[in-house]
Amino acid sequence: MADAGLSPRQLAVRVGVSGKTVERWLADAELTPHARNRTDAAQALGVDEEMLWPQAVTDRIKTGHDRELVHSYPYRSACPSTVWAELVANATEEIFLAGYTNYFFFTQLPAFADTLRRKTESGRRVRFLLGDPDGEVTRQRETIEDVALTVSTRICMTLEALDRLGPLEGLETRFSAAEDAVNHVSLSVFRFDHDAMVTPHLARLVGHDSPLLHLRRQDEGGMFSRFAEHAEELWGRGVPVAG
Repeated sequence: MADAGLSPRQLAVRVGVSGKTVERWLADAELTPHARNRTDAAQALGVDEEMLWPQAVTDRIKTGHDRELVHSYPYRSACPSTVWAELVANATEEIFLAGYTNYFFFTQLPAFADTLRRKTESGRRVRFLLGDPDGEVTRQRETIEDVALTVSTRICMTLEALDRLGPLEGLETRFSAAEDAVNHVSLSVFRFDHDAMVTPHLARLVGHDSPLLHLRRQDEGGMFSRFAEHAEELWGRGVPVAG
């Protein structure tokens, strides 16, 4: 309200409620206004409804299997780097990065390589599933994307970063099998214990321009499990990268 330059009375006028109603909103954090009032208040203040009443938004979208959906982003690049950093830092069992290149972890997360070293030294399992930089699907994808930082270059950046880490117990790297390359390049699954970030790659768009879903496991057979099983199947047929 201060940022919008509105007093409680002025906000009440904008929304069409009494001043006492706005005062109750301010006094009781558990109070959830009617949907129309939430929408009007958010518009008047120039913020998202989720910022004002996050529980109302959560309750609305998380029913049944939908409750595994923590957040969705229209672009992977719209997800704050702090979210990725927290997922990596909070993983207590394993980190499984099944993107086709995975290079953005090393370029966007501060000291990511050092974090991986600490994770493996403390007994966590860390896996990288990459596309084959010399594979036919990689070459086809480079033609489709037509960007300066090619797919094979991004994969090699990841391999070089991992090579600089040296041999670490608990760190495994594989290329997806040739027969799985199309499925791999079309869908990235990044798993951190019971959280997963999933990106379906659209047409000729590079990964950061494709949508992103943040999932958290609730039940067997939910969205999290379906995507996790997909990544595990690709991993099972993957080819170990020579160290």
